Amino acid sequence: MRNPVDDRASDAIEAPSLLLFALEGQRALLEAASLIPASPLLGAAPQGDGHPVLVLPGFAAGDESTVALRFYLRRLGYWVQGWRLGRNMGLQGRRGHLVHGVTRRIEELFAGKGRRISLVGWSLGGIYAREIARLVPHRIRQVITLGSPFAGRGRASNVDRAYEAVTGRKLRKPDPAILARLSEPPPVPSTAIFSRSDGVADWRACIERPSARTDNIEVRGSHCGLGFNPAVLYAIADRLAQAEEEWQPFPRHGWRRIFYR
Repeated sequence: MRNPVDDRASDAIEAPSLLLFALEGQRALLEAASLIPASPLLGAAPQGDGHPVLVLPGFAAGDESTVALRFYLRRLGYWVQGWRLGRNMGLQGRRGHLVHGVTRRIEELFAGKGRRISLVGWSLGGIYAREIARLVPHRIRQVITLGSPFAGRGRASNVDRAYEAVTGRKLRKPDPAILARLSEPPPVPSTAIFSRSDGVADWRACIERPSARTDNIEVRGSHCGLGFNPAVLYAIADRLAQAEEEWQPFPRHGWRRIFYR
């Protein structure tokens, strides 16, 4: 299997094509519709151990966008929670507010169960999940990101255009030091789920550096459909089911070769 990091090194990271971006909605609907025929596969996922899972939404989205994902994980036996912080408009200068809010939620969940929390972050939510894991690693079990452009250098996402359209503000050029820090793997096991046909974030900005506690799982699909793509949901379930302190990369043998790379 080829290493996606090798492909990232050979190509410049830039925003995906506008055609892919324009088709995001239609493709996401197809992925949502595929949940019904995929139900036997999803039902065969390993059952959960009841540990807390906090799901963070993407840019301009709130907990309503992660309902399907949270419902599925709850059915598997996890104590799944939304972030309860409204829409994720973190780029509008509310970073401190969001970091404080998510950290407070982490402490609430830890107090409720006395167990470390797994973080699942979609797009911008995944960037926040990685940063929270740096702040309170003793509270975090693992991080799973879905199409999160944490390794971008410059405009690696069409969200830049959407942000400027929504807010009327021009984004400043990113600080190279901040970009370098964001791309560093968090101090806990971390899995990056990505798609080469992502129409929002360049997939090369969404993959982890190879290490003993990082993994990259490639799926086929859109950015906006990652939260209800059956292959994504199964991969998340597999990652969450690992025993604490016994993290291993995602296995790709047998039938999994059909859906994962």
